[in-house]
Amino acid sequence: MIITTTDPITGEDLVNPETKPFIIEGKGHLAVKIYFESEETRRAYLDIKIEHPDDDFTVNPDNPDPVVADYN
Repeated sequence: MIITTTDPITGEDLVNPETKPFIIEGKGHLAVKIYFESEETRRAYLDIKIEHPDDDFTVNPDNPDPVVADYN
């Protein structure tokens, strides 16, 4: 498991992280334990909307607009 003790919302390095709220993202040896400064920053992190392209098939990730490169 990977452990991070920097609150991803505030950027603060945490002292005594074992007393702070946390979440675990993922499973197995690549899971990440993320500690937070407070329950408020933990909730803010959980409220961030993310896309799951491998299991959300309602959105087409293809960009239908052609990309025009300027090589001048």
